[in-house]
Amino acid sequence: MHQWYLSYDGRQIGPLDHAAAVAQAAKNPDGHCWRQGFAEWIPISACSELRAESAPGALPVPAPPPAAAGHRRADLIDYRIYGEDMQFVEVELDPGESAVAEAGSLMYKDAAVNMETVFGDGGSSGGSFMDKLVGAGKRLITGESLFTTVFTHAGTSGKARVAFAAPYPGTIVPMTLSNYGGTIIAQKDSFLCAARGVQIGLYFQKKVMTALFGGEGFIMQKLTGDGLVFVHAGGTIVERELAAGERLDVDTGCVVAMTSTVDFDLRTVGGVKSMLFGGEGVFLATLTGPGKVWLQSLPFSRLAGRMFSAAYQRGGSKGEGSVLGGLGGIISGDRGF
Repeated sequence: MHQWYLSYDGRQIGPLDHAAAVAQAAKNPDGHCWRQGFAEWIPISACSELRAESAPGALPVPAPPPAAAGHRRADLIDYRIYGEDMQFVEVELDPGESAVAEAGSLMYKDAAVNMETVFGDGGSSGGSFMDKLVGAGKRLITGESLFTTVFTHAGTSGKARVAFAAPYPGTIVPMTLSNYGGTIIAQKDSFLCAARGVQIGLYFQKKVMTALFGGEGFIMQKLTGDGLVFVHAGGTIVERELAAGERLDVDTGCVVAMTSTVDFDLRTVGGVKSMLFGGEGVFLATLTGPGKVWLQSLPFSRLAGRMFSAAYQRGGSKGEGSVLGGLGGIISGDRGF
């Protein structure tokens, strides 16, 4: 289990095991908490893992509210993120627990972990065929595969591990959805994996200009539930907490995710000269609080564009500093005839 650290007005307590952290949080919730896997300190009152109902053997414990139709409480999974620039996340499963991941993201798994490819987002695996068809349709609209893969610990005891790798250099960000009102809005290709029970839906931009020119497109992903979800961002991740009415102007491709309370809109970059020669495009995304936003320093589209422009093209190339240009590439063995 994780070791916890709590902070009250600059006074730090810890490390604490999970039971001790829950007890301390119940005694005084007016502070902040952190454990391995958290990107930053968060308010104790906003951390669902430290609520009294999560303490083993705690009595009396009120029954959790019944899940709404078509929804379920997510599995509680442990995890560890490895690496710096090329990260992967290792998820630890108890018997019967499952993780849902994008097709093709598996790195390795223990023999006790069974994998099953399902139609849709994996969150509606117990629903009707129509539920699965709707889930698959949502994924198709966002440009994802019709299928996801569910990894389940099929053994009867012990822990089993399964790891998922990011598709390009960047940062894997863990988010407990219950800490953010149960909903995160993310760009359509940022989802990596999640605890079983997280729903992967659609979020439509309500403003036409934002839909057409917002970089993230008309459709984004809406991740809902109460469990862990892992989002991948290109390059380095930046987290900003926006106060009510506070506005942040961002390159449209650098928006990774935001809470549902943040308003996403567009504004022009400036005058005609800035639009034509500034290199930043015509529009900037404006994110207005209250809420939290996650930004990436290297959108994949920017990386792909630079790679394409540097690649050898028929009729010539940039030469990458060589006075011989394409001929130098052939001599050095970088290109064939």
